[in-house]
Amino acid sequence: MPFTLPKLHLKFLKSSLSVFLMLIGFNCEAQLKLTLQQAIDSTLSRNIQIKQARLNILLGKEDVRQSQYNQFPSLSVGPQASVNWGRTLDVSTYNFISQSVSLISGGLSSQVTLFQGGQLRKQIVQNKLLLEADRSNLAKVKNDLTLATATTFLQILTEQDLLIAAHQQVRLADLSVEKVQKGFKAGNKSSADLAQAQAQQANTELDELTLQNQLNNSILNLKQLMDMPDAQLEFTIPDIGTVTKLQSISDTTTLLAQAIAVNPDIRVASLQRDAANQGIKIAQSVLYPSVVLYGSAGSNFSDARLRPTGSQPAGFDTIGFVKGTNQKVLAPVQATTYGSYPFLKQFADNFYQSAGISIQFPIFNHYSARINIRKAKIAYQNAQFNTQLAISNLTTIIKQAFADLAAADKRMMVAQKNYIATKQVLYVSEKRYQAGLLNSLDYNFAVTNFNKAELNLIQSRYDLAFRSKVIDFYLGKPLRFD
Repeated sequence: MPFTLPKLHLKFLKSSLSVFLMLIGFNCEAQLKLTLQQAIDSTLSRNIQIKQARLNILLGKEDVRQSQYNQFPSLSVGPQASVNWGRTLDVSTYNFISQSVSLISGGLSSQVTLFQGGQLRKQIVQNKLLLEADRSNLAKVKNDLTLATATTFLQILTEQDLLIAAHQQVRLADLSVEKVQKGFKAGNKSSADLAQAQAQQANTELDELTLQNQLNNSILNLKQLMDMPDAQLEFTIPDIGTVTKLQSISDTTTLLAQAIAVNPDIRVASLQRDAANQGIKIAQSVLYPSVVLYGSAGSNFSDARLRPTGSQPAGFDTIGFVKGTNQKVLAPVQATTYGSYPFLKQFADNFYQSAGISIQFPIFNHYSARINIRKAKIAYQNAQFNTQLAISNLTTIIKQAFADLAAADKRMMVAQKNYIATKQVLYVSEKRYQAGLLNSLDYNFAVTNFNKAELNLIQSRYDLAFRSKVIDFYLGKPLRFD
């Protein structure tokens, strides 16, 4: 026969609700009614950890793009202008001159790596693995925050109920002190009895204060998870529905395999392990020769350089002698005339190009390549251990979740029996109290015991439903109670 959650005792509900609202000091009209699903959604949309995880994904995408762009040729332009004095090398003529000269030069160079031991391609593969690890880490952060939000939310509901019960204990202790004080004045109670009752009263007030502080801390933790520090919240009890347990709870091997397959913690560790393995290949590629194709083009200008413009007579030059008379034989001499060399014309005339291929063989580099390979292998071994540790931790968590679910089931059965028993006691006590056969203090004890049993039953049902949902959550199902 399915279990149905009983209605709260009417007297208890009216008094407890008003007392609780007074204790937490919130204005109900200004409060935000918050369901468990709304709390989870707010955490997933506002929490800073998720925002940081998304930024890491964007950084990973840029790393992938950069490693892909590294395969393209590089291209650079280097213009340069200077004014020189004294003995200066004229780059346009490669002659030394002793005058003030303005020089302008410019060059364009490009190179592309043809072979580098496959390092560029392997780097792309590694960066893609790391990007997938960042994406899985986002899912991991969401899972962790979802579970933390649900746990904190249900903890707040539990602490609210406990605070109500604690106030009932304070009220009962106050009644007890009043009764002992009357007996002390009448001479029926001793000062020790009064001191004991007052000590019990102080203990219940301390318990109430402790629970109030725990509730305030839990609310602050939830606000921090949701990134809503100034919100005033009213927590809606989730509809936990019919509690059902996993039918195959004994088949832990199958469930563990399913959890490992979908768990983002395992996927993050596995991808980081694969990336570390790729790091070994990248380190080994340094041992291979590299082949680079390069080319360049450029030109220059010097205001000290002149351009030939023509020639003009410059006298005569002796080119020989007449035999016998020894008379000089003269020939006219033409001297070259120079004029200014325009910038564009000189830049065009001085244009040069070059192309070539470079091959570098690594022979000795202070053993850095070998050391980097060994370090990459150590990093890979550490990543393997991290993967094994993640699997081991998840196995422990799943097994503990099974044990918690079984314990929660037993607690609810005991709480149900206790509830039925205290309800019967309360029924009898109420009849006796109305008949004048039971004093108010004993009747309030019966009411308090029933209230505690009822709260324990509610809490145990919360716990059972939550433990069941946690197992489903680790198996990849959403954590929902609607």
